[in-house]
Amino acid sequence: MDKKRVLLVSQEMDPYLVLSDIGNIVKKIAPFVHDNGMEVRVLMPRFGVINERRNRLHEVVRLSGINIIIDDEDHPLIIKVASLPGARIQVYFLDNEDFFKRKFVFRDDDKTFYDDNSERTVFFCKGVLETVRKFGWPPDIIHCHGWMSSLIPLYIKTVYSKDPVFAQTTTIFSAYRKDFDEKMPESFLRKVAISEDVTDEHIHLIQNLDFDGLNSTGVKYADAIVWGNSDIENMADLLKLADEKPTLTIAEDEDLAPAYHDFYNKLLS
Repeated sequence: MDKKRVLLVSQEMDPYLVLSDIGNIVKKIAPFVHDNGMEVRVLMPRFGVINERRNRLHEVVRLSGINIIIDDEDHPLIIKVASLPGARIQVYFLDNEDFFKRKFVFRDDDKTFYDDNSERTVFFCKGVLETVRKFGWPPDIIHCHGWMSSLIPLYIKTVYSKDPVFAQTTTIFSAYRKDFDEKMPESFLRKVAISEDVTDEHIHLIQNLDFDGLNSTGVKYADAIVWGNSDIENMADLLKLADEKPTLTIAEDEDLAPAYHDFYNKLLS
């Protein structure tokens, strides 16, 4: 019997980059799920603060060479890979010179939110799906962690809805507490619509161009939801969007890796 395939998508992961709880959570999930009978891969951005030499990243030439089109502009996608220390898990890094080769992650040295975080989000989400297509590795589960991955469930339900690679994929979105108070530029709405399959109705939740809209979009279009923190803002609205979807709530003192593994099994049964 073939192993079930789980793709973890995150903007951070220990030991490469830890900005919040997300980085530690993903690090705990990946080895446990892998060691308990599932095939796990991880995709994340290759932010410039990630040391390639220390973490032994190298380019995967056969996967690189894709161009991600955003608002009629081509952005080359470079794929790099490293083995997670202490585990037989491949972590793939999505890179682009314009979007990720800088000394800071989401804010500059003056703590100003980057104007192009909107484009970087679209690039990352579309890049993840194009990379999976090039893998030829249909995932049974795609588990998206954090706001930067929030568009992936939407794209799978629209642009990639007829793609055989994702025909049997269950999407999970982990919603976390607010990570930024700034607003994305007005052009974000246009850039999110990467094809005519993404309509105004699909993106109405992000009309306010804020964090809550991204979190809400992830919750609305995912097949299942994880409440990653106990103190998420806008929780009442998110619960309405989650409706009767399968959900997982992690207690603060819970051994979270087995809980996630059990949740995956329930969704796949």
